[in-house]
Amino acid sequence: MKIGSRKIGIEYAPLVIAEIGINHGGSLEVAKGMVRQAAASGCECIKHQTHFLEDEMTEEAKQIFPPNADISIWHVMEQSILSPEEEIELKTLTEDLGMIYLSTPFSRAAADFLDQIGVLAFKIGSGEADNLPLIRHIAQKGKPIIMSTGMQTIDSIRESVQILNNSSVDYALLECTNLYPSPAEIVSLRGVTDLKEAFPNAVIGFSDHSIGPEMALASVALGACILERHYTDTRYRKGPDIINSMDPAELRLLIDRSKEIWIAAKNPKRRSKSEDAVYRFARASVVADRDLSSGHIISESDIWARRPGTGEIAGYEFDKVLGKTVNRNIARNTQLKWDDFA
Repeated sequence: MKIGSRKIGIEYAPLVIAEIGINHGGSLEVAKGMVRQAAASGCECIKHQTHFLEDEMTEEAKQIFPPNADISIWHVMEQSILSPEEEIELKTLTEDLGMIYLSTPFSRAAADFLDQIGVLAFKIGSGEADNLPLIRHIAQKGKPIIMSTGMQTIDSIRESVQILNNSSVDYALLECTNLYPSPAEIVSLRGVTDLKEAFPNAVIGFSDHSIGPEMALASVALGACILERHYTDTRYRKGPDIINSMDPAELRLLIDRSKEIWIAAKNPKRRSKSEDAVYRFARASVVADRDLSSGHIISESDIWARRPGTGEIAGYEFDKVLGKTVNRNIARNTQLKWDDFA
């Protein structure tokens, strides 16, 4: 998968997406500050949310209260959205700082707007993962798509994934749990491998709503190529997503540690050249465990394996020495050599 010039897959370090979402509370200046701090933390990708309320929700939404808010979902969004002009300004700043700008469209109007302003890819949120007409509308834009799969099963997203396959766009599927925050009891790291097995054409990632970076980092070892977490400049802000958001320091940690885990996860089981110096003293060599006389036939009680590993006969060759005949007198604790035997 490729977004702009950024290649994404198991051969590349994970793409960390810092989701500002609605954490700016409707303030462009706050959003810009978050973007600047993310860039200073080494971030490659910022994600926003694009809301055109009249095309996104009906009047009934004014009576629906999310578990993590004390006002209706309509009013949460009404207080948190940026105007189209402000979003263009935020996108420009993000790209001027060398980062990818993504956003989640929650309606056809939002998808059309983002396409018009030239986003490189689309993010589809978990709530829209089974919204077939919206997925079809977005896929027709012909741009890469990252889709979260929270609240879904493998079977319930098959039709959505088929739309992506049919459209021939590059796409990624993110394992996700939609509770803010998500406790370990309901987070599914196994979901990363389940998605890999079920949808081999997809790039797989992890969208994390838990507290702390541990779950996202663990997903890298399982093959997650994209890590998405909510992001804020400070956790002292108010907002429904702040509780499970990372700050700039944690963002930097997630970027650095995920890259290290990705590197280590690719390494096969072997002794590296850098371990050779340690191996020379850390392993054992076969030694005489008592004074031995010439002509003595070696039994197990005559020898042992002790550090350092500089002897000619390694500890793993212990059994090969048994039954051999000593051809010279050997003092206890002497490292043995093959020419010590007839």
